[in-house]
Amino acid sequence: MYYTPMTKAAMKLCCEAHKDQVDKAGIPYVFHPISLAERFGEGQEAETCVALLHDVLEDTDYTVDDIRATGMSEEVIEALLLLNHNPQVEYMDYVRHLSKNDIARYVKICDLQHNSNLSRLEKVTEKDLKRVEKYKKALKILFEVEGSSESK
Repeated sequence: MYYTPMTKAAMKLCCEAHKDQVDKAGIPYVFHPISLAERFGEGQEAETCVALLHDVLEDTDYTVDDIRATGMSEEVIEALLLLNHNPQVEYMDYVRHLSKNDIARYVKICDLQHNSNLSRLEKVTEKDLKRVEKYKKALKILFEVEGSSESK
């Protein structure tokens, strides 16, 4: 993980925001964003911050203003807003829209890959299998966008 004043502020906010949450397996939720952030290294400050904070707007009471007050850059804020899924928007449309932002796309790929790892769960249900199939479709969209942007 890449350590700067901004990434350290993101780490603190991530831990504070998710402190009382657990994932589907009962594991402290904070391990999910931390595992995503660990995929990014030196020179990837914004990506690290977005990975750490990617679920804060969607899953906590924290607001954009709260995040901005910690010193996050507008680049980070923009990606976080794109990653915040409005339930009124069809999921694949949401994925296509966020894919236009490189940081949001890279973090979403990491997020979907991590969330598709069923070994994290004590018991795999039919609902979990359906969710993974949805994530595979979303990853296909994200990788197609990534591939087309690399060929330019």
